[in-house]
Amino acid sequence: MLIETSNAYARGLLHGIRAYIREHRSWSIYIGEQKRGGPVPTWLKKWTGDGIIARIESAAIADAVLASSLPAIDVSAARYVPDLLYVETDDAEIARLAAEHLLQRGFRHFAYCGDPRFNWANWREQHFHRLITEAGFDCRIYRPLSKHYGPVPWEQEREEIGSWLLGLPKPVGVMACYDIRGREVLDVCRQRGITVPDEVAVIGVDNDELICDLADPPLSSVIPDVLRTGYEAARLLDLLMAGGSELPLAHLIKPLGIATRNSTDVLATDDAELSTAVRFIRAHAIEGIKVDDVLRAVPLSRRILESRFEKLLGRTPHQEITRVQIERVKELLTETDLSLTAIAHRSGYKHVEYMSVVFKRETGFPPSEYRVKFRENAG
Repeated sequence: MLIETSNAYARGLLHGIRAYIREHRSWSIYIGEQKRGGPVPTWLKKWTGDGIIARIESAAIADAVLASSLPAIDVSAARYVPDLLYVETDDAEIARLAAEHLLQRGFRHFAYCGDPRFNWANWREQHFHRLITEAGFDCRIYRPLSKHYGPVPWEQEREEIGSWLLGLPKPVGVMACYDIRGREVLDVCRQRGITVPDEVAVIGVDNDELICDLADPPLSSVIPDVLRTGYEAARLLDLLMAGGSELPLAHLIKPLGIATRNSTDVLATDDAELSTAVRFIRAHAIEGIKVDDVLRAVPLSRRILESRFEKLLGRTPHQEITRVQIERVKELLTETDLSLTAIAHRSGYKHVEYMSVVFKRETGFPPSEYRVKFRENAG
């Protein structure tokens, strides 16, 4: 396994590979300690294995994998070996989830902060820009002033990102190409006195819980199905080692959803009454409130309230209550060992059976299956 262990995404790939091995094969695995984009390990030249799964992110690693003449699967988007089977995230779907997340919060200004060194960052930029443009809005793109290919000194990049953020129309929803970039954007906002999420809301990608939770404020993030990505890479390698051929070149894995945290917990609107209604729902939905409770909190008729919700958010007040409740159920399923009955009561549902029906309708998974799947993915 030529996969680094220094970040959550790569470790997730290894968990997925491990899951396949446990279910299908008793493989003997060799994985050495290495960093992302590191040199070719010395052991590979004399290695006598049967197959390779690698994140090929340098020409040297590409040459070494080809020189081995072994069946190999690439789990990198760098595409140093264009005709090698690869398994990667579905960047179009990642961008779609991020765009919908920000659009649902009422933003009318959007931006993307990427890193042109990486294919996946550029693909996410293209898809996000297209989606926002198709929705009828403008999308600003961060372009590093330096043409140097490689890491720009953080002090320089901080100044460039800061100037870019200050020049954006506000309020603005920003997609960062991954969580590390999202955390950097939040750091710059804090240094420049830009309020998050009221002026700038930020969403990253990878749901690296350590990075997201240590960010200030905690960073919302798209959740890739990294467990399935690793699992699929192992499955394909198994087929290749058994003599399989004529397999599709690209295998793109759709993301699982959004982990919503404080960096996007906002409604971008000048409609004070609608904003009050949304804040009331997000504060009290898990208490089992109904639309009538919302109407008591804002001086609007039911018809007008629903009309404004539909116009700005694309959903009804009842659907917003359900959305907040389901997000709470997801959180409790993955982060606690509470019973389904306890989770139902803590999410605003009187009956666990009804919660289960709504949860499956909204997510496609029964609660118990969701708990197993997403805990394994966090692995």
